[in-house]
Amino acid sequence: MIRTRFAPSPTGYMHIGNLRTALYEYLIAKKAGGRFILRIEDTDQNRQVEGAVEMIYSTLQAAGLQHDEGPDIGGAYGPYIQSERKEIYLRLARELIQKGKAYYCFCGKERLEALTDDRGIGKYDRRCLPLTKERIQENLAQNMPYVIRQIIPEGETSFHDEVFGEITVPNGELDDQILIKSDGLPTYNFANVADDHLMGITHVIRGSEYLSSTPKYNLLYEAFGWPVPAYIHLPLILNANGEKLSKRKGDASFEDLTAMGFLPEAIVNYIALLGWSPAENREIFTLAELVDCFDTAGLSKSPSIFDIQKLTWMNGEYFKRMDPEAFYAMSLKALREAVRTPGVDLRAAAEMARTRVNFLHEIKTLFGFMDSLPAYDERLYEHKKMKTSLGNSLDNLQKALPVLESLEIWQGENIHAALMALIGELGVKNGQMLWPIRTALSGQPSSPCGAIELCALLGKGETLRRIRLGVDLLEKAR
Repeated sequence: MIRTRFAPSPTGYMHIGNLRTALYEYLIAKKAGGRFILRIEDTDQNRQVEGAVEMIYSTLQAAGLQHDEGPDIGGAYGPYIQSERKEIYLRLARELIQKGKAYYCFCGKERLEALTDDRGIGKYDRRCLPLTKERIQENLAQNMPYVIRQIIPEGETSFHDEVFGEITVPNGELDDQILIKSDGLPTYNFANVADDHLMGITHVIRGSEYLSSTPKYNLLYEAFGWPVPAYIHLPLILNANGEKLSKRKGDASFEDLTAMGFLPEAIVNYIALLGWSPAENREIFTLAELVDCFDTAGLSKSPSIFDIQKLTWMNGEYFKRMDPEAFYAMSLKALREAVRTPGVDLRAAAEMARTRVNFLHEIKTLFGFMDSLPAYDERLYEHKKMKTSLGNSLDNLQKALPVLESLEIWQGENIHAALMALIGELGVKNGQMLWPIRTALSGQPSSPCGAIELCALLGKGETLRRIRLGVDLLEKAR
């Protein structure tokens, strides 16, 4: 069975790169009928942020990425929090010492700093490797601080990555990596490998920035005699300036994006396409559809650019495709804040907004003319394409007034029939009648719907009032 894991560190917000990794891990596991595991890697105690674990849970839930095992729901391979597995790592590190593949190192901070050059680069000189068992026991008995280091063998290490292909690194470039730190906790690299093996992880998916660390992971698998998982390293996600996404540079997190009004489903859909090209030529996918069609063959080596404008477009597409009732329920609060005029059909307003907004907060601007007709310039009545002028606009508004006043049943179809009959009687173009009415009702160069829909939305009384105001404005402009 394919088993993938999302293993974030609780050091802050969930950035887009992290969420994309979780998404791909979820898709790979679910497409194969496998399991998606959540593991919290909290061995770096100094960088932990309060509330970060809860943020991880809430983000995965909002994105629809339900894990099959994890700290909150348990599983056969727990505990799923690394700080609760401390004794496991220490036991494994001592196992490597017994095999002659690791050793205690008692060198202090000052000595290690003396081994580095001006660039802060250095390589441990294995001073503690030849220590006798007796000397080691003496140091341990005196509670002398120590770390446990792996012995990096001679030769070279090769591995295959499903995106970047075959990679070989000379072992001479690698330092004797620390497995257990002086505080007794494991290093990230060691705990990562140990947990992946013990939890039966078959596919390791992570950012391409970890490619350089992979030889160290493989040497650990080799030292223990464990099978090596499949590696899938993902391309970087860059911001519009071509820099790696960073909160410090003002790049948005998942929480920031949802607070801005982006739908979680749209965010998930968009980040799925950052570094992956589907076989079919389309861009809108549900999560279930992504599970069906995701294939690692579509992953790219090249970095992707996070384009907030493209995500904005996609958010609008999600609204357009949304069930009208679902959109009405979602937008009702915004509609009530935007339209306070009694008697307005909010369901009709919602349907107008659904195909015209990218964010719910745009509803206020879209219907800003409803409660109060804004002051507007009479030149709005002039429209070359509609063949309208101030003169014919005034004439047509004056002739439309008695027709609309005579309507007893104020419904869209009745309004349409009456105005179309008037247009036919006068022998004018549709736009010459409807553009002036639309302008008089909205006072804006554009509106969420045409003249007839605006009449129905505003109601008879308000429609007639606004048309009379339009007539007054045009008469004064003559």
